[in-house]
Amino acid sequence: MAPRGALFLLALLAVAVAVAVEAHDASAEEPPRPLVIQLPTERAEDVELRCASWRTAGEANNLAPWAAVPEDCVPHVRAYLTGPAYRSDLDLVAREASAYARATAAAAAATGTNQATAGAWVFDIDETLLSNLPYYAQHGYGLELFDHREFDRWVETGEAPAIPSSLRLYREVRDLGFKTFLLTGRSEAHQAVTVDNLRRQGFHDWDKLILRAAADREKTATDYKSEKRKEMEAEGYKILGNSGDQWSDLLGYSMSARSFKLPNPMYYIP
Repeated sequence: MAPRGALFLLALLAVAVAVAVEAHDASAEEPPRPLVIQLPTERAEDVELRCASWRTAGEANNLAPWAAVPEDCVPHVRAYLTGPAYRSDLDLVAREASAYARATAAAAAATGTNQATAGAWVFDIDETLLSNLPYYAQHGYGLELFDHREFDRWVETGEAPAIPSSLRLYREVRDLGFKTFLLTGRSEAHQAVTVDNLRRQGFHDWDKLILRAAADREKTATDYKSEKRKEMEAEGYKILGNSGDQWSDLLGYSMSARSFKLPNPMYYIP
């Protein structure tokens, strides 16, 4: 005959087993709960982050050719262009270009190279020396598809303001003895108003202004500008610097020793 203590323990064990079996049976009756991850809804700050990523991808030339700014990113682009960030980015590019220009000129002087005849710097005009922000402010900051006729009417006003950091860089490059070539996608029909606009904004004494001729009209900007840089090299110039807001200002062939990309999230030119 088992001791009372052992019988008591056996009774407790039986109760525990019964409770466990009952709980298992109850849980078996419940349908299994799927593992659901509830993704948060997109908040305003999420759109801001996504649009910042879109703009960064555009500046890095990682986006496929695009025709207009995504509609929900227009407020981000507008805030960037009209706030301090755009000016800060422009200033940073100009400072880097300035440091490079000074170092290059000093190296040329140390070796006795005639910088005035051998070294050249190429500048784009629109969104590089002159800003068309007043025009794009009236056309959705890049939301609208580009309209050549509308833009040409703006160009003919001759009211594009200088980009201050680019004006400082331009003057410094001139003072350091570089030859300066202004290479623009504007057509030759806009030569007079472009010259007047540049001079009224403080740009003077360039060595050559190159505009797109009728024969260049069907060429991509990359091909057109590459051909013109090749002509500069054929004339004996070594292109040491190149400033532009589009990758098509900088890439291709006959590229400069160093190129400087200015920010522009409003449009893309292949």
